[in-house]
Amino acid sequence: MRISQDFAPTGPDAATTARRRPARGRAAAALTAAVAFALVLTGCGGGSDAAPKSASAKSSADADRVEPLAGAPAPKLPVTVDSADGKKVTIDSTDRIVPLTGSLSEIVFTLGFGKQVVARDITATFEQAEKLPVVTRAHDVSAESVLSLKPTIVLADTTTGPSEAIDQVRDAGIPLLVVEPAKGLDDVGRRIDTVAEALGVPSAGTELKERTEKRIADVQKSIPDHTDGKKPRVAFLYLRGSASVYLLGGAESGASSLLEAAGAVDAGKESGLDKDFTAITSEALAKAAPDAILLMTKGFESVGGMDGLVKIPGIAETPAGMDRRVVTVDDGVLLNYGPRTDRVLTEIVEQLYAKGGKGQ
Repeated sequence: MRISQDFAPTGPDAATTARRRPARGRAAAALTAAVAFALVLTGCGGGSDAAPKSASAKSSADADRVEPLAGAPAPKLPVTVDSADGKKVTIDSTDRIVPLTGSLSEIVFTLGFGKQVVARDITATFEQAEKLPVVTRAHDVSAESVLSLKPTIVLADTTTGPSEAIDQVRDAGIPLLVVEPAKGLDDVGRRIDTVAEALGVPSAGTELKERTEKRIADVQKSIPDHTDGKKPRVAFLYLRGSASVYLLGGAESGASSLLEAAGAVDAGKESGLDKDFTAITSEALAKAAPDAILLMTKGFESVGGMDGLVKIPGIAETPAGMDRRVVTVDDGVLLNYGPRTDRVLTEIVEQLYAKGGKGQ
């Protein structure tokens, strides 16, 4: 179970939801159930302390909007594309688009199709999409809600469910394309290309991919040299205080690619955690020995901010806990791996390399 970027600030995740993802053999069933229960409950927890303002407040504010390409695209349709679930899908109209994850919504809007989007998943929280009707109940797609909007194309990914809802939409004759989810920076361009091809605008996809990759590269150029020759060790924690869910990310958490792109070491992965998440223990944290901790904003709030974070067993004894160094990024964009990835990376870099980090 890999926890994705798409955690709605006001509700649980949808684009790569723990609740509907099949449990992997290496993930403990109890852990999966605990995360699922937490996400279904609130997705944000009940901490009272707001996260401290970051040095990159402007980037955070900008991340509430997407930046479409200049000029309206002119789709060349029909097109037939390969769906990730092995089916061939023919699209002959982009007049009414329903993306079923927040990350796919971001790509569609950024390609310039915002006016044609008629609904959203609960995790499409950016400004241009926020007034659209929601076609998910908690994490699950409502086939009836989708079909009532008479879409001409529906976009999903392999974690979208339940499968019965997907089948119902397809059985109604609606073209439905399944896209492989993103796990890291290497997936950004692939997903953009896939969506652009399905919408009949491959050249716009190429333009957006190149723009996104250039911006990511520019952020990486801003990373300061490590004067002591050591990269900072950063642990990604998934926290939902109100549901008593406290997890340490490993190699498959989804955060490793971002941390490595920011010139850091994923402390959980480097300490030998080869799965997605494991329950936080003092022993696991001591082995990870993070210099800083990466958190989703709502997770940080859910435990009561910095003062609550250091009360979690083992945190206060880490270098990050002793220095009160945290990096927080909005839930809805952290693990998106889409056209706004450069902004996410900017936030991580600015906070991580600011003197003392956040929470001081």
